[in-house]
Amino acid sequence: MLVDARRGLRVSAVLLGGAVGIGLLVALPATRPAVQAVDDAVWEWAGAVRNEPATWAAVALSWLGSVWVNWPLRALAVLLLAGRRHWARLLAFVLAVVTSEAAIGPVKAAFDRPRPPGALIETSAAAFPSGHAIAGAVTAVGLVLVLVPPGPARWRWEVRAVVFAAVMALSRVYLRAHWLSDTVAGALLGAGLALGWPAVVTALRDRRGRAARPSP
Repeated sequence: MLVDARRGLRVSAVLLGGAVGIGLLVALPATRPAVQAVDDAVWEWAGAVRNEPATWAAVALSWLGSVWVNWPLRALAVLLLAGRRHWARLLAFVLAVVTSEAAIGPVKAAFDRPRPPGALIETSAAAFPSGHAIAGAVTAVGLVLVLVPPGPARWRWEVRAVVFAAVMALSRVYLRAHWLSDTVAGALLGAGLALGWPAVVTALRDRRGRAARPSP
């Protein structure tokens, strides 16, 4: 699953720390105005460059990050991993999905951040963090980590997964469904969980394997 579990844990910690850091910047009265100033500037830019082809592309990307795409892909991955008896990979993927989905509602409720005005698509619930960004990152990055063997091919797929998650998240900003900070925090959180759980499961499996070896 992961060649270097410790490295995976370190990278996951950085990603999750970034999400928490953005959350603090959004929540704290001292830093909130600066974050909102950046979000407002990006919101105004998105409105200034709006055109019909880009809007259709953003809507399509947003749909690719929706439950209608994410959950069937997740279900297929679970069935494939179970069929191949890859129990450690299955456990890591399920934990990433479950914890990410469980976090979305409570975190949104805790921040209760209003959505940007003038959304081009229908939205629901609070803005921070972006559920689309979390789910898209968990699915894209998670699928690569549990389905593609380590090596050059996985690295190429990891890059593609990260690019997709980032572009899909930014499509929500273009559509004025989220502030920029909503999507960045969501993408970091989703990617951190997608990488963190395989690292944890791999580390525990390796430790168990070392403990089971007979002493020389």
